[in-house]
Amino acid sequence: MAEQPTAPSCAPTTPTNPVPGASASGNPRASQTARVPRVLSIAGTDPSGGAGIQADLKSITASGGYGMCVTTSLVAQNTCGVREVFTPPLEFLTAQLAAVFDDVTVDAVKIGMLGDADTIRTVRTWLSEHPVPVVVLDPVMIASSGDRLLQAEAEQALRDLVPLVDVITPNIPELAVLCQKEPAQTFDEAHEQAANLAAATGTTVIVKGGHLCGQDAGNTAVFPDGTCAHVRTPRLDSRNTHGTGCSLSSSLATRLGVELLQHTEAAGHAAGQQSVLTSEDTHRALQWSTRWLHESIAAGAGLQVGSGEGHGPVDHAARARRLEAAASAYPWHHLLATTDSEGNTLDGTSPERLLPVSPVPAGEAVVKPAGPWTAALWAAGGETWHQILDLPFVRALGDGTLDEDLFAFYLDQDALYLRDYSRALATLSARADTAEAQVHWAAGAHEAIAAESQLHEGWLANRARLGGPSPITMGYTNFLRASAVGDDYVVGAAAILPCYWLYEEVGAVLSSQNHADHPYAEWLSMYGGEEFAAEVARSLAEVERAFEAASPAQRVRAAQAYLSACVYEREFFDQAHRALR
Repeated sequence: MAEQPTAPSCAPTTPTNPVPGASASGNPRASQTARVPRVLSIAGTDPSGGAGIQADLKSITASGGYGMCVTTSLVAQNTCGVREVFTPPLEFLTAQLAAVFDDVTVDAVKIGMLGDADTIRTVRTWLSEHPVPVVVLDPVMIASSGDRLLQAEAEQALRDLVPLVDVITPNIPELAVLCQKEPAQTFDEAHEQAANLAAATGTTVIVKGGHLCGQDAGNTAVFPDGTCAHVRTPRLDSRNTHGTGCSLSSSLATRLGVELLQHTEAAGHAAGQQSVLTSEDTHRALQWSTRWLHESIAAGAGLQVGSGEGHGPVDHAARARRLEAAASAYPWHHLLATTDSEGNTLDGTSPERLLPVSPVPAGEAVVKPAGPWTAALWAAGGETWHQILDLPFVRALGDGTLDEDLFAFYLDQDALYLRDYSRALATLSARADTAEAQVHWAAGAHEAIAAESQLHEGWLANRARLGGPSPITMGYTNFLRASAVGDDYVVGAAAILPCYWLYEEVGAVLSSQNHADHPYAEWLSMYGGEEFAAEVARSLAEVERAFEAASPAQRVRAAQAYLSACVYEREFFDQAHRALR
């Protein structure tokens, strides 16, 4: 296959929110208070759980909806393929639909496997007589295993259904069948087929890049008016792709339902009145679903479902588990530990009795510790250091695939952080007992406000701002200022250190990927450069001196403050993904 272009050859329709991470209503908190869309899947089954209505229900729940299902076909399949299909009588299909619609208001419908022409006509008639605000059609014809799931004679009936739905999500072979063309080999060919189909039917067509080549495996919404909107996502080398079409379409139907309900609530519409989907709604929904599915595919192998001979399922709950872990309210381990693994009391009398040993070796730092005390700090922070390097934000920042909205969120919060960080540095300068230390911390305070803020002002000048600190930013800066003002000098100096040392180490690790066309070259150059490394070395020397002069009890508190700041740094780098993904 020829390579897919890195960007679609169409003018994208870009959704704009008043605030980074805001909902369609412009309220960042709307996702916590809005009504939950009730989403019905009309599809076949998969007893192994990776595709069909089983995947649909997981996807709907993961995407913020309440899932319901009507079964069209009972399919004996697993990750290796389809073994047998049983289609219940059409009367039972109608009975299922009636049971749902007689009792529940349906906000969105996802249509999957229909199997034959009679089933297609039954579903078409029902939805014509019972209109739903959002209908997404996944035109299931062939399973990822290659097994046919739609009778060949039913293809025209499926084409006739397309104009009656809002969005269709064909894969490349299915798009070709709908258009009665050969399968596209490039994105431009796929886009042309989708544009013609969208114009002819009045239905938005999603071009899915997973079946094409190139580093970008993203999805593109092609609208009936000829415009399009692309959602970039890096290609994954994974065999866990069973049910990806089912999962994307179900998630998309749910997120479109979210968009419409937010419009309805924002406008104060009376019950029964519905807003109309816009291209911006569809783009926002596709962004959410594409990125959620990417994370689910990446985590799929960890499920260890299947023999390995076929295509394993995706992990629909990967995002939920990530956010659950991030929301833990348990005290950090280093604040509870009083002895090391051998039972020795952590009393601060020596570097070896300062902190619990990290279960993950830290490795060598680029800017070396200034002595035994700072060496002990670096070694104790090994696990947190490697967690930082493994964050999706940091990995994507390094290879240049980080989405702009994530970087904008990060810089927005960093600008607020630097304001209070400079105050903590100024406090340390006033409390330092040597002229050299006073000058060093004062210079750092000035740099935080002046030189570094230029990057933020330049990047954020024409972008919407959140308007205030996040809970993580507020917690971190309050901790730093309290440490600098209300505790001993060595505690404040240790708390300040990770923002120097860890930033420099991240910048140094990522700088090997920097180049002139890197989208974040300026950030990588700043924190991976020699000038900043020299500032870090001076900070390490001052912290080493402060530890040497401190009492054992002061050293323990200072070491705990250092590790707490390391954890805050991890949380700070991760917060954009928590807020926007």
